[in-house]
This record gives sequence, structure tokens and C-alpha cells, in this order.
Amino acid sequence: MGNTLGMPWKTSKLVELRREFVSLARKEGANVAELCRRFGISRKSGYKWMGRYEEGQKNGGLEDRSRRPKSSPKRTIEPVEEALLKLRGQHPAWGPRKLKRRLEDLGIKGLPSRSTVGVILRRHGAIEAQEALKHKAWQRFERSRANELWQMDFKGDFALSRGGRCYPLPIIDDHSRFVMGIFACGNQQEKTVRARLEMVFERYGLPEELLCDNGSPWAGPGGEWTRLGVWLLRQGVRLLHGRPYHPQTQGKQERFHRTLQSELLRRGDLRDLEHAQSEFERWRAIYNFERPHEALGLEVPAQRYQASQRTYRAQLGEIEYAPGDVIKQVKSKGELTWKSRTYYVGKAFVGQPVALRPTRYEHTWEVYYCHQHLGSVDLRLKAQSKNHYLPIRPPRRRTKPQ
Repeated sequence: MGNTLGMPWKTSKLVELRREFVSLARKEGANVAELCRRFGISRKSGYKWMGRYEEGQKNGGLEDRSRRPKSSPKRTIEPVEEALLKLRGQHPAWGPRKLKRRLEDLGIKGLPSRSTVGVILRRHGAIEAQEALKHKAWQRFERSRANELWQMDFKGDFALSRGGRCYPLPIIDDHSRFVMGIFACGNQQEKTVRARLEMVFERYGLPEELLCDNGSPWAGPGGEWTRLGVWLLRQGVRLLHGRPYHPQTQGKQERFHRTLQSELLRRGDLRDLEHAQSEFERWRAIYNFERPHEALGLEVPAQRYQASQRTYRAQLGEIEYAPGDVIKQVKSKGELTWKSRTYYVGKAFVGQPVALRPTRYEHTWEVYYCHQHLGSVDLRLKAQSKNHYLPIRPPRRRTKPQ
């Protein structure tokens, strides 16, 4: 895939990329040719990987095959307790339910009940008795299908052992909890976020809506639109914002941040951004394909997720509006002039065409950019002076608890 900003993807192990491709390509209605293009492989390679999976070799079938003579030595089956403790050692933040389900998925037979798994862990000092008290039930809300809503937000930054700071940026599908990316960013700037979004859009397609917080670079002071927000609108992605001071609006994102902290970041051994990105990709593969998720009935996110049918296009045509709309170009200070009045739209829209659309009230017109309702103007208002810009009354903001 011709992406000069593709460094984070290159840190993935080849088998992880193959597993992700096969998972998406085997979904009902998947466009295999389009997925091959997004993953930068030939159709021949794509169908070869799918064929190996269908042979029943699962993940092992996606490894590069050795050219040495094949042999089939008998392997000793580990005792159940040994397998359980080994898995717990690999994932010390996983509780009995997740561990038991993962061992079932791996084909381990003769597993005890969930409560007995807990007893075994406590007997070996692998879990504290009071650990279960930390876990509380959540009231969950989710969208009905994949790619209807994505959530993204920076997690709190942390120091790297070789100097500098890392700002983790996860992007999560609301319906499946599938993580499209966790990016080790050196800053929180608009250019950085857009570059990562372009990478995700190229591989997974476009969501219908994207839920973010109210801070930069998604929103400016007072909720003003930013260049990043306008770019998303131009791509046909509706931008939603969480309610200020209500982090539960992005509950899945907040919960994911805690999981990322407990299962990876608490180690505190990430050296630099490249090392952090490599570890993020390793853990993302575990989270998507191996870690049973409580909210999904202990399925893994990859079982629910499928790539979006909406393909990202870096180059877009002209914006088209409906007949009867009055089209105005936003001027250099973020303003538009109409009927001898000047209204402030926002500096992020400079040079862009917006549409004024009539309503049933003669004095009220709605303002749109692409599909996005920016607000309304009232022709009864008059400017206080020549340089005074009249406001555009914003629409009521859509938010939902997540």
C-alpha cells in the first residue's frame, strides 16, 4: 500500500496481518478484491492465505512454511493447570472467565468451572482474593452494526525511558470493540491525528460517525470547528462530541484506556516511540483475536467486526448541494456575506462552499457544509457595526451514552 506514513503498520508481524486479512475476508459480504488492495497484496496471495486457513490450520497455517522436510513428532499435552498458569503469566490482568474462554478457544479439554479456575489461581498465588471486588457491572449501549460509530481519543501521555513522551491514540469500533489502531504519537497535533486516520481509513474503510471529545484537535475553543473536523465532514464522516465533563459518554473508550493501562502500560518499560508502536501492535492483535471480551459474551472483537464497505478516497470531487440551496464561499476570516449581512462560520471553513437552505420561516435559513448542519441564521438580526459578524446559531448537539 503506497502510504508514506505507514510506519506503525510495518511493526506488525506478518502472521498478524495475515490473520487480520483472513478474518475480514471471510465475513459474509466481504469484498475480497478491495481488501487485497487495502492490505497491499495480490489477489493470489489473499486467496492463498484464505485457503490455508480453510485447511483447518488456523493461525499456524498463516506462518511462512518451512522448506525443511516435514515431520510430525508427538507432543506431550500439558496438564490443564499448567496451561492455565502459563496463560495467566502471559496475561496477568485477565480474570478466570477470560482465561477459561481463551483456553476453550485454544482447544484445551477437561477445563474446570470458572469458580474452580479462580481457586487454582489463588492457590498458586496468581490472583488476590479481593481482586474480583474491583470489577463492577456496566450498563452498556452499543450500535447495531460495525462501522456505524467509531470512538477515538488520546489516552493520558507517559514518559518514555529514553526520553520524550508518548501520547497513545486508540481508535475503536463501537459495535464490535475491534481496535483499528493504537498509535504511539509524539504529540496531539491535527497533522499527526489526520495521518493516523488516513492509514486506518485506507485499511478498514470509512465509518458513518466518529465520536471524540471536545478538545483539540477535534474541536476548537467554544466548540468551533477545526480543520480536522472539516476534513472528516468532507469524507462523509459525521463528527460527534462527548458531553463536556461527562466521560461516560465515551464509556467504551474510557474502559479501553483502563484495559490498555493494566495489561500493557503499567509495565513502564517502553523505550521510545518505535518500541511503543511495536508493543501496541503486538497487544492489539491479542486484544482483537485472543482476549475474550465480557461485553461480547466472551467472544473476541474480530468475530464481530467486518471492514466498512465505504472506501476512503484521498482525492474527492466537488461538493454538490441540492437545487434551491444558496451557495456561498467562506472568506479569509471565516465569514460569509449574504443579504447585506456578514455571518461568522469558522476559520476551518475558509475557501469552502457552504449552502444556505430555506425553512418554513421566511426569516430563518439553515447553514450546511456537505451533509453537516452547521446551524441557522436569522435575517431579523442586524450587525452592530460594519466589522461586526452575526453569529450562526448552532444546532442542538447529538450525544449518546456509550
